Amino acid sequence: MVSTSKIKSIDFYRKIPRDLTEASLSGAGLSILAALAMVFLFGMELSDYLSTTTSTSVVVDRSRDGDYLRIDFNLSFPALSCEFASVDVSDVLGTHRFNLTKTVRKYPIDPRLQRIGLEEFHAGSVPTIKSHGDEETGEDIFEHLGEGAAELDKKTFDVYSQQFNVLVVNFYAPWCPWSNKLKPAWEKAAKIIAERYNPEMDGRILLAKVDCTVNMDLCRSHHIQGYPSIRIFRKGNDVRGDEHGQHDHESYYGDRDTESLVAFMVELVPPAVVDGKFQLEDKSSTNGTANAALKRPAPKAGGCRIEGFVRVKKVPGELMISAHSGAHSFDAANMNMTHYVGFFSFGRKTSWRSVHWANDMLPELDTNVDRLTGNIFTSEHENITHDHYLQVVKTEVITLHRKQSERIVEQYDYTAHSNMIQATSVPVVKFHYELSPMQVLVKETSKSFSHFITNLCAIIGGVFTVKFLS
Repeated sequence: MVSTSKIKSIDFYRKIPRDLTEASLSGAGLSILAALAMVFLFGMELSDYLSTTTSTSVVVDRSRDGDYLRIDFNLSFPALSCEFASVDVSDVLGTHRFNLTKTVRKYPIDPRLQRIGLEEFHAGSVPTIKSHGDEETGEDIFEHLGEGAAELDKKTFDVYSQQFNVLVVNFYAPWCPWSNKLKPAWEKAAKIIAERYNPEMDGRILLAKVDCTVNMDLCRSHHIQGYPSIRIFRKGNDVRGDEHGQHDHESYYGDRDTESLVAFMVELVPPAVVDGKFQLEDKSSTNGTANAALKRPAPKAGGCRIEGFVRVKKVPGELMISAHSGAHSFDAANMNMTHYVGFFSFGRKTSWRSVHWANDMLPELDTNVDRLTGNIFTSEHENITHDHYLQVVKTEVITLHRKQSERIVEQYDYTAHSNMIQATSVPVVKFHYELSPMQVLVKETSKSFSHFITNLCAIIGGVFTVKFLS
């Protein structure tokens, strides 16, 4: 049998000699110091347990938000009319989408970038012009030139716009091929209308024309940027606003052959007044409903604010803003693509609460801003194209909430490099974007409870050991 003495030799909790248990002044001091050290170390360990740490790593992007990326933008162009402003998207896979309107809104703005009115410009699509003039029949198409449309300048325009109930003006440029195609048909239509509604005796309608290469100020005051532009002015309805020239009239977007022009003009003619009574005319050959679709409100200002979003594939591509039309020409030498970026961002919109919460938890993320937002890019002179090259990186934040459940905040950051070049054709604004195949992963972690208990026991045991050894 094992002796009792051998069993007692393995006792880890032996009795302390009586002389070591006697109280002393030095022992009391050490006890107080040990207690304070224990409390201090316990507080430090508790604070460390309750706090979290973050680790940053770069991993392959395995996003769960699909193969498409959303781009939100708000861009203001003080010298680009909403009438021809087009938002186009393309990418390296061959995708080309032109004049996006479903998720894009346009608002006229003045040179101070202030929006004019509450309604967006041209909510619907513009009808496609199928006929750009009369077909050549072998006859002298210039036979009747000079007998139809009246040539206007600034002075005569103001006089005629107040003299005739309806003044329809063709703003053209001699160098423009579309203007030259329209010219014979416009002159013939003007002659037919003049014969039917004598300008000197009737006074209800007049077809006229303005050469924008000669009357540049007149065309600029009516925000003419594409040629030819056919505008409809009604007596008493052309409202002039401030010094920048805000006008309330309409634009014609229908076919440009003589027959179509005459049919449309006849529909515009108001009823004649004889002895104070309206005289009804037979217009059964015209289609009032169809004609209504051929005219839209003309731009009230020469600038445009374009805002909205587009969805693009996650491959290198570009978003382009330009003046575009399949039936108009543009004078590149006089086009100014100066623009202000209200915001330009990638990815799904995150609520401000989530962003604020993430920034409070992870202060280093508060430096993330859209690099282009709030900047204005000014063309030193006309005919300048602006290129913005954006390199996009996704940042994913995985953090722990109070209930120890993971909460994810996703955001896209990008670097931007901008350049201005002399355009060889119509100037544009391009946003080239390229997404990185890698993403930044920021993960928040906390210490386990078992680790906290282990450290706590070590502190208590260590303090008592030092005390007794002392």
